[in-house]
Amino acid sequence: MKVIEQLLYSAGISPIAGVDEAGRGACAGPLVIAAVVLHDPFAPELGLVRDSKELSENKREELFALITEKAAAISVITVPAAEVDARGVHAANLDGMRRAVHGLELTPAYVLTDGYAIEGLGIPNLAVWKGDQVVVTISAASIIAKVTRDRIMREMDLTFPHYGFAGHKGYITAAHTRALNEFGPIAEHRRSFSNIAALIHK
Repeated sequence: MKVIEQLLYSAGISPIAGVDEAGRGACAGPLVIAAVVLHDPFAPELGLVRDSKELSENKREELFALITEKAAAISVITVPAAEVDARGVHAANLDGMRRAVHGLELTPAYVLTDGYAIEGLGIPNLAVWKGDQVVVTISAASIIAKVTRDRIMREMDLTFPHYGFAGHKGYITAAHTRALNEFGPIAEHRRSFSNIAALIHK
């Protein structure tokens, strides 16, 4: 890890923002995009920062607090299910990335993203394959986005306990499918996803 960031820093390019999302593949709940600028991505205390999917929920919460403390700037954008449906998940994701970067309190010199380049950003940026695994700033953004979204889904579970959102976080599971078949979709379900569309048009 850190090779790309080291090359940029050695060329005098900083600050660097990492951008990632959570909830792209979920059929319920929002899409959450985070942009993070770290004071020092090479700081030893950030050594455990990695792709959020590789971490337990408790470890993500710990690192969320650490990243929040060590970051120079953080911006989080939440895109509700209705907007994902209206725009399509990819377009909503790219727009959310642009909004997250421009929402930072400082303007980065360069932006690194996980998987998708941000067209029309107006700032040099690079899409990194599996970026959340190989770029610390993207890993940090993945943790911020994931923890933020998980908290939203746990809150949603309190309002709609029959769906089990606290467990599956809005992704398609056997338990989620059973709940959908029994209770039908709610406003927080994405109508543009095939499993939800099938239920609506039965």
